[in-house]
Amino acid sequence: MWMLHSATMLPAFLLLFLMRTSNSLSETMSRDEKSKLRNQVLEMFDHAYQNYMDHAYPADELMPLTCRGRVRGLEPSRGDIDDALGKFSLTLIDTLDTLALLNKTVEFEEAVRRVVADVRLDNDIVVSVFETNIRVLGGLLGGHSMAVMLKESGRMVWYQDELLHMAKDLGLRLLPAFNTSSGLPYPRVNLRYGVRGPETRTGTETDTCTACAGTIILEFAALSRFTGDPTFEAHARRALDFLWEKRQRHSNLVGTTINIHSGEWVRRDSGVGAGIDSYYEYLMKAYILLGDDRFLQRFNTHYASIMKYISQPPLLLDVHIHKPLLPARTWMDSLLAFFPGLQVLKGDIQPAIETHEMLYQVTKKHNFLPEAFTTDFRVHWAQHPLRPEFAESTYFLYKATRDPYYLEVGRTILENLNRFARVPCGFAAMKDVRTGSHEDRMDSFFLAEMFKYLFLLFAEEEDLHFNVEDYVFTTEAHLLPLSLSTASNSQAPPLVNNMAGEELDDSNFEWTCPNTRLLFPDPAFPRNLREPIKSAVDNSCPRPTTHRREPGMGRPPLRAQDFMANNPEHLELLRRMGVSLIHLKDGRVQLVQHATQAVSAVAAEDGMRFMQEMMELSSQQQKEQLPPRAVQIVSHPFFGRVVLTAGPAQFGMDLSKSSSGVRGFVTVAEPYKGCSELSNGEIVAGRIALLQRGQCMFAEKARHIQKAGAIGGIVIDDNEGSSSDTAPLFQMAGDGRNTDDVTLPLLFLFHKEGNILLEVLLSDKARDRGTDGAEEGDCPTEEKDHTSPASSKPVDQSQVTTQEQTTDDSVVGQESVQPAEGLSSYISVDEGEEPAVDGDSSSQSEDSLMADWQEDLEAFKQMEKDEL
Repeated sequence: MWMLHSATMLPAFLLLFLMRTSNSLSETMSRDEKSKLRNQVLEMFDHAYQNYMDHAYPADELMPLTCRGRVRGLEPSRGDIDDALGKFSLTLIDTLDTLALLNKTVEFEEAVRRVVADVRLDNDIVVSVFETNIRVLGGLLGGHSMAVMLKESGRMVWYQDELLHMAKDLGLRLLPAFNTSSGLPYPRVNLRYGVRGPETRTGTETDTCTACAGTIILEFAALSRFTGDPTFEAHARRALDFLWEKRQRHSNLVGTTINIHSGEWVRRDSGVGAGIDSYYEYLMKAYILLGDDRFLQRFNTHYASIMKYISQPPLLLDVHIHKPLLPARTWMDSLLAFFPGLQVLKGDIQPAIETHEMLYQVTKKHNFLPEAFTTDFRVHWAQHPLRPEFAESTYFLYKATRDPYYLEVGRTILENLNRFARVPCGFAAMKDVRTGSHEDRMDSFFLAEMFKYLFLLFAEEEDLHFNVEDYVFTTEAHLLPLSLSTASNSQAPPLVNNMAGEELDDSNFEWTCPNTRLLFPDPAFPRNLREPIKSAVDNSCPRPTTHRREPGMGRPPLRAQDFMANNPEHLELLRRMGVSLIHLKDGRVQLVQHATQAVSAVAAEDGMRFMQEMMELSSQQQKEQLPPRAVQIVSHPFFGRVVLTAGPAQFGMDLSKSSSGVRGFVTVAEPYKGCSELSNGEIVAGRIALLQRGQCMFAEKARHIQKAGAIGGIVIDDNEGSSSDTAPLFQMAGDGRNTDDVTLPLLFLFHKEGNILLEVLLSDKARDRGTDGAEEGDCPTEEKDHTSPASSKPVDQSQVTTQEQTTDDSVVGQESVQPAEGLSSYISVDEGEEPAVDGDSSSQSEDSLMADWQEDLEAFKQMEKDEL
């Protein structure tokens, strides 16, 4: 069930219907089929790469929905995600060795020339040490490796290690981050100024993730071996030594986040996904690249604990490092999808097959791996930024088993990318795998990793012009030659043996990978491992068997931006989708979906998509937080001392930008709901209309009173007794359409505050102050003639003006009840000129009236005081 309020939408639970896919896979795949899929990989790569070069370069990334480059500082900040962007043409550098691997030699040579000529690293910008190391330093080193290989084969004879010189320059710019007592790097560094404290926006952090500190050794060691400068490798080794020393000695696990100064674990949960993943990967691969046995010993010690505590085949669940039998969470993140591939390198094939199969079944249910999913395989975080880890593990499992099943898995990956992520200007990350909505994002790792692994999956030996077995893949899939293991690095300090005196299980130290032919003499054995997992995932979240549009519908599904609450046809479409619209007692409007009440499974899917679109629409509308406004009665005897807190609208006149405001008499719209053309338009014209909440969208009410000639509007809550004292204010949202046509101001008052206006403004004649029957809470007015009601002269009860209250202090604007920054705008309600009356009576009446509303006045003043 999804619940939508007029200002906010709150998800409760959702019955998710997804498509069931066939489990029947071909036993073999012909060379022609593999060739077609390989060519499809090349075409898809060209589509992504060429759009980056055409529309984004030299920017760091392509924004595929808007067909332009993402330049840090020019686009709205995305927080830590933007730390990967350093104004150094990130995507091009990250893609260099992909071009070479895909046999695009001409494009590779041109790309190298561009990087050398155009890219500058001396930028006054703060970047992530981790991301810059694996993407940019790794990209430069991978590109250098490919350029050297091509030069040795007689191509690119002009190349004189330019990329390596840039890599060393970048390495030197990253080194200041390692200037800590522990040797663990600061998470961020300024490319121009290093780590110099707040003036460089660096050096103030105390924590870093384990993967951030432990995913340095491959790139830094390669840089040292390529250049002969041992400094880089020494710093990376020191960081790894410290992490090993700080492992929890009982469980031999590491936490997710560590204090870089004290070495205390800040987050003590441990897994193989986000925050830790590539630390384990680099211990194994450091052994492969550098040949140092201690790295393998450390990896094997950790791996034994992972398999003892974290692995619950086919699941991999986080635990607490001090209490490893206690689960830390009930969901998994998509980054752990690399782990089956690492298990293949370890030689532990059976759990790799089981975990990979679980991931594949989740992928088939949701088209992509959600960023996080629960232990019953439902969506926890719905995003998917086109991560390549699942494709990586698929490639390694196929390489180890030669099981054609994994070629079909690769085909599924390709089809889903083309069906759901492909857009005219590239491939767009998925904002929500359930609805297929997109983000304007194509990360550099999509080109750096995804197409490498998919190409290698379908490539025959003759398709590769060099032997990939001579290289190790970094965590960003950059290619570093194994020949570096014999490169001179004699000046590097020896690895500290922190394992002295420890007794280690010899079974941890397996030095060779097993022969998969001996492991699986029966071709059916891998399939027998997969089938139970397939059934378990399928049964956890059944999918309908058809994806055809419901017969007889005859029209496309209703989109959130087109929805009108008073449109009978739209309400009928909602009913068919299992969505109902409810007016709550507190005045809120709620949309609820029960998928089981939809007329068909396809209609239920449309309903789910509609609800998700409504959430996205509301989220977009809430991005700009507007301060509340105030209705102020300025006439005698109030003189501006009665102030009513009012909610703003996200459309219409911005009162904070109006110096003169809007002045006019107040009158009630007919019909009061304002959901159709007004019948008293001649009276409303030139005045401010009072409206009641409900039955239609706020923007629709505004359009009707504006058409009648009103100069403003006040919407009054229809929930009796509601008040800004007890309920938070909200912004009146639009109706999903362009609201630029609404030019008048519209405010919202709760029932209690709105009744003040109604009682003051809407009496048919002036009342005698001395009337005993006056109800508590009335705002009494006076008659000019006390002798007879018939002779009383009707008084225009209301006049509205907008005034500006200026303050020297800045006030932070927030949704709810806080005033705006700087200037706060008020719509003021003026009763009009009062006749002369007896002074004592007037004084007593005024004192009584002011006492009645003193609470409202003080509340508003306190609100301003708190913010100031």
